[in-house]
Amino acid sequence: MIALSVNVNKIALIRNSRAGNHPDVATYAQTCIDAGADGITVHPRPDQRHIRPGDVIELAELCRRHSDIEFNIEGNPFAAAQGDYPGLIALVEQTQPQQCTLVPDSSKQLTSDHGFDLTKSADALAPIISQLKAIGVRISLFMDADIVQIDLAMELGVDRIELYTGPYAGAWHDLQQRDSIYQQYYSAAQHATETGLGVNAGHDLNLENLGQFSGTPGLLEVSIGHALIVDAIDMGLTQAVRAYKNQLESPTHS
Repeated sequence: MIALSVNVNKIALIRNSRAGNHPDVATYAQTCIDAGADGITVHPRPDQRHIRPGDVIELAELCRRHSDIEFNIEGNPFAAAQGDYPGLIALVEQTQPQQCTLVPDSSKQLTSDHGFDLTKSADALAPIISQLKAIGVRISLFMDADIVQIDLAMELGVDRIELYTGPYAGAWHDLQQRDSIYQQYYSAAQHATETGLGVNAGHDLNLENLGQFSGTPGLLEVSIGHALIVDAIDMGLTQAVRAYKNQLESPTHS
């Protein structure tokens, strides 16, 4: 069964547009859990445009109250502390999530838009990976569907990769291009699985394209936030979570 981890960043973004704590991120995370989500994902950034350090602590406590719910913190391991943002690694050490997904995003990016180039960053990542694995955190690297890069990830000793699915989603309405790009992801996931890496995926997956992608070999988990929260405007959060779970349970082939 492919796990659905709901990224609650967009709930925090709405909250941050006004003073106060409405909508309350933890309350809506609990709604996702009640609706069948397998995990909660957050992506804190130094500018605190959405998730704040206090949210990370509160959500870690919430997930700990549910023995079957995974907490996944993702972000840039190299981002320096800024204001009351202590840095990703400090937050992970404090909250000890089940999984930490390391992502090469800068503060200037609107959102994550590429995977690691491990020919350039492997040496800097290696001690961070060792540090987090020593406290029992599963490590996933945000990666493009590139077999050479995936082999480098395996050499670093990470547990999983998260395939950046932006190009797949972007090609969805061009059937020929979509199928060609999907084959790259299929081959990359198959290779990763054969080499012993777990495979996660995320970015711009939605109810339209998730069915096909859920047939990817060895896929263990998807992290979905933006599209799911947008769908929740139309159908409600509980029904949106259930709709995504249904897509994961019933792969389609195009």
